[in-house]
Amino acid sequence: MTMEVKLWNDKREREMYDNVAELYAIIRATEKLEKAYVRDIIASQEYELECQKLIAHFKTLATTLKDTVPNIERFADTYKMDCPAAINRLVVSGVPATVEHQAAAADAASTSAAIVAVCVQHFITAMDSLKLNMVAVDQLHPLLVDVYGSLNQLSYLPPDFEGKTKMKEWIARLSKMGAADELTEQQSRQLHFDLDSSYNSFMAALPRSAGT
Repeated sequence: MTMEVKLWNDKREREMYDNVAELYAIIRATEKLEKAYVRDIIASQEYELECQKLIAHFKTLATTLKDTVPNIERFADTYKMDCPAAINRLVVSGVPATVEHQAAAADAASTSAAIVAVCVQHFITAMDSLKLNMVAVDQLHPLLVDVYGSLNQLSYLPPDFEGKTKMKEWIARLSKMGAADELTEQQSRQLHFDLDSSYNSFMAALPRSAGT
C-alpha cells in the first residue's frame, strides 16, 4: 500500500516550499546566465537587464526566507548545486558583471563632463539619503550601485581607486543582508564617511578638462 506524503500542513508551509523552489530556480538561472555571458552567447545589454531582474528577485526571496535559509552558500551546498558564478553574482557582488567591468570597455568619451556630472549627482544623492535617515538595504543598495557604475565609466580611474573599492565592499556587504534590514547608526556614519572620502578623492582625481 502506497502512502501519500504531504510536504506541508497548511497554506503558509506550502508558500514557504514554493519560495524555496523559486530560490533554487533563481540560483540555477543565474549560473546559466553568467556562463552565457562569459561565452559571449548573450549581448551585454540583454545580460545586464536579465541579471538585474534575477538579483532583485533573489534579494526579495532571501529576505522572505531569511529564517528558513539563513545561509545561501550552505543552501547551495546542501542541494549540490555547484553554482559558483551565481553565488558570486547574487551573494558576493550584488551587481551584474557589466557594471563591474565597464571600466574596461570605457572609451575616451567617458571622461566627458557629462559623465563626471552623473558621478557627482550619484555621490550627492547617496550622501543626502543617509542624512535623511534612509538606511534600509533596499534604499541604499541601488544608490551605491549607481555610484560604483558611474565611477567605472571613467577610464582614467584605476581599478584600485578608493571610491571603487569602498563602494564594491559596501555593495557586497549589503548584498548579504535582507532588503528590509537597516544599517546601525555606526554603520550609517561609516558609510557616509566612506562616501565623503571617496567623493573628495574623486574630485581630486579629475582631469582639468573633465572638471571644467
